[in-house]
Amino acid sequence: MKRSLRTFVLALNVIGTAVALLAPAAEASAIVGTGYVIDALKRHAIIWDTRSAADYTQGHIPGAVNIDDVGVVLRDENTEDYIALASMEQLLGAAGIDPAKEIIVYGAKANPYVYFGLVTLQYLHAANAKVYHGGIDDWQSAGQPVASEPTKLAPIALHLQVNPALLVDTAEVVRKLHDPQVQIVDARTPKEYRGEDIRAIRGGHIPGAVPIHYMENWVDPETPDKLEKKLVSTKDGMNLKSRAQLQELYAKLAPDKETIVYCQSGIRASETATVLKELGFKNVRVYDSSWLGYGNTLDAPAEEVTFFNVGLLKSKLNAMQKRVDKLEKELAEGKAAK
Repeated sequence: MKRSLRTFVLALNVIGTAVALLAPAAEASAIVGTGYVIDALKRHAIIWDTRSAADYTQGHIPGAVNIDDVGVVLRDENTEDYIALASMEQLLGAAGIDPAKEIIVYGAKANPYVYFGLVTLQYLHAANAKVYHGGIDDWQSAGQPVASEPTKLAPIALHLQVNPALLVDTAEVVRKLHDPQVQIVDARTPKEYRGEDIRAIRGGHIPGAVPIHYMENWVDPETPDKLEKKLVSTKDGMNLKSRAQLQELYAKLAPDKETIVYCQSGIRASETATVLKELGFKNVRVYDSSWLGYGNTLDAPAEEVTFFNVGLLKSKLNAMQKRVDKLEKELAEGKAAK
């Protein structure tokens, strides 16, 4: 009997040790769920709503702060690169968003701009930043309360430093095109990759880039289209795939190599970069300027190149204007007839 009891106690100790070893790995995850956010609110973590001010006002997680649409206020509207560091200090400081504290960013479910908010915090040396993938959708589905009144944290004076190793620029990408220890992931749509959807002076892709659309990280990448067509009623298909499924998705990539991820301007790349880090990829970097910068750098090598057809665009705009003029004329004639 004593031997059986001793064996049982030993087994409990082994299980306890295993749980203790697994706990830090779980806590290290940058992608969290509803339960984690509930607990974070209790310990007064900063909850950052990255959506537009209008969406925030319509309903947000109680206690969450907002600085308007993160993709607009933190980026230059022309280059879509980050605004000046001093401007970021002022904007975040005024909202009380301190990268030195625990911060959870969220928005609409699976929205890549939320991941851009996370990467921004990591770029500013935030050591304890998380992303709530399910966002306001999962929060409400779980029956959690929402608020409409804005939360105002005490403003702070920030003196931020950046982590240049987290991002990569065009010149460095070009230098590393033939480096066998570097792999490049294109997180855009297949049409963008093939140069059929042109969003810069030219279309195409970076030589050697592996095309894996960021929505492939989801259980059902077609969920947005299905929602629009009313084929599904929830965003459950936008949940992240299981770890095993994600490992299979990125099986052609080597976790020990430097991995550069790009899209059009670094937003979608942020979601894929975060997923790759979760899978244990050791050196993942976001190409901030992405194809907007690369495609407009005409001497940068590219594949499946197409060029923006200004004449075709002008023709389409003229045809559209003619239709508008015709509709306005018919509307005026209809009013006159009355």
